[in-house]
Amino acid sequence: MFERFRRVRLLYIVLGTLLVVGLVPLGLAGWMLSNRSADELRSVEGRYQAQLVQDKARQIELYGQRYRDVVTGLARAFELAGGVRGMSEQGSDGRLQRMLGDDPNLFALAILPVGGEPHVAYKPDVIGREETDERVGEVLAGMSGSGLKVGRPRLIRSSQEMSLTVAAPVMGGEGGTEVVAAVVGIISFSDVARAVQQPTSSQSELEMLNAGLPVIFVVDTDGRAVAHPDARVAFSERSMTDFKVVRDWMEAGSQVQSALAPFTVKRDGHDVEMLGSYATAELDKDARLGVVAVQDERAALRSVTEMRRQTFAISFLAAGCALLIGFLFAKQLTNPVRELADAAHRIASGDFSQRVDVRNRTEIGELGSSFNSMTDKLESFINDLQRAAEENRQLFLGIVKALAAAIDGKDPYTRGHSERVARFSIAIAERMNLPGDEIEKLRVSALLHDVGKIGIDDNILKKPGQLTPEEFEIMKQHPQKGYKIMSHIPAMKEFLPGMYMHHEMINGGGYPQGLKGDEIPMQARIISVADTFDAMTTDRPYQKGMKVEDAVARIKSFIGTRYDGNVVAALAEACEDGQIGAGTVRLRSRRAPLQNPNFAETKVSEQSSAPAKTAQVN
Repeated sequence: MFERFRRVRLLYIVLGTLLVVGLVPLGLAGWMLSNRSADELRSVEGRYQAQLVQDKARQIELYGQRYRDVVTGLARAFELAGGVRGMSEQGSDGRLQRMLGDDPNLFALAILPVGGEPHVAYKPDVIGREETDERVGEVLAGMSGSGLKVGRPRLIRSSQEMSLTVAAPVMGGEGGTEVVAAVVGIISFSDVARAVQQPTSSQSELEMLNAGLPVIFVVDTDGRAVAHPDARVAFSERSMTDFKVVRDWMEAGSQVQSALAPFTVKRDGHDVEMLGSYATAELDKDARLGVVAVQDERAALRSVTEMRRQTFAISFLAAGCALLIGFLFAKQLTNPVRELADAAHRIASGDFSQRVDVRNRTEIGELGSSFNSMTDKLESFINDLQRAAEENRQLFLGIVKALAAAIDGKDPYTRGHSERVARFSIAIAERMNLPGDEIEKLRVSALLHDVGKIGIDDNILKKPGQLTPEEFEIMKQHPQKGYKIMSHIPAMKEFLPGMYMHHEMINGGGYPQGLKGDEIPMQARIISVADTFDAMTTDRPYQKGMKVEDAVARIKSFIGTRYDGNVVAALAEACEDGQIGAGTVRLRSRRAPLQNPNFAETKVSEQSSAPAKTAQVN
């Protein structure tokens, strides 16, 4: 399972490469361009704001200068006329009133001689006499010497109009150094309010900020609004010091005429970056107004955000197209490679009949042709090896059989014994469902189980009667002699357990090592039973061959002492089915496992080639 995850398909590598090559440069370029555009746009917006507030400040100054000139002109005219004595003539108040009617921005005009009767004209639909006198009194209280005085913009309560009050002294007397009168004008501030309004002034301040438009307003030296796109803000004289840019202007005073002042505000619990700028409009040396512009930076740079969004959308669209096209081309590239890999797996599993059909004119097609050619040669080579291996196997078995026949031929009564023991052993092993390779090892081991008798004297080996104890001790040496003969041949190592230990007993009473139970390899346990069964069912000089049923019953009586119960059960079952008879065996093909759980659990132990007694663990 983990091997499967460790492998990475070539298709994924190709698609990943296309994705990285196609998406990363495009996205990176788009991001860099959008950042550069944002910086440029931020700079442009800043310059535009600075220029805008400067222009508005100059408009306010020009407007103030205009009416300063009007009031100052009247004052100079009275000075040239020798004072305001002419105002006592009949019809002078009417002329003063007509002067108001000629200028829509002039709400009231007052001529105030020192120690004389004031002459006041005003527009009743805009301002009343009482409020006019109040405004005049305030500005005169702030006058000193011969200088012009401009009051801060104030709201006219009766008409809800913003207005400025401008006062100029009339100088006379000896040398013209004495103030003989004052000229006071109350001027509309509406033109200033209209000057700070944008074409979209119907929108609220929040709507303008959300739309990315600059909001321009005018504040006095106390930071209170005197002109604003939203008239209600100006009429309420709301403090605008919550904007840092307003505080910056108040702190700068007259030292800085205009500046950019970006800042941050809290909105809905989030920090919002703002673009800010301010400029100073001087109505006189003691009367200054601040023209301030604020703008939501994110909204102002919305075009950049949209450009980034479009860049990412185009990047992902391009990546999708690249993946689709890459997938189609990569399939054309990787399918032949997969076919080659599958064919290689089939060859690795032993199937040399498969060939790949790669119809490709690239190097992959050439690789496929080379692969098929290699497979042809490999199949031919493997077939030759298999034939040679089968021939060697048959030669080996032939030699083993010949050797077994030579051993059995020394005694006419045991002729064919080794071959029969081998067949009996194979039949028992099949009943026990042993693996095929173990059965093949068992076959050779059984054929050679008596190879040690080569070293036994013929007088003992061919003795027609029973052996004496001394002779039997000599005969018992044949497993060790066989082991010594065959252990010098490395290829015979896996066949040694059956040869060397087929006379061991389950209870430990056997020879040559006296092994017990599972210490005895399965190979030896099977040969032991097969060897005994053949000895019991064939005629010998010292005994008559027993019937199969009697031999099986006799062998069963030694279960647990000499023989393994599973092996004996397999022999009995083979005899009952007629597979094994007296000196005969009917070999069968391998079949499904038998239902005896003991058979299913039987395992084969490999015995060490060393002759020392060794415990076997199944």
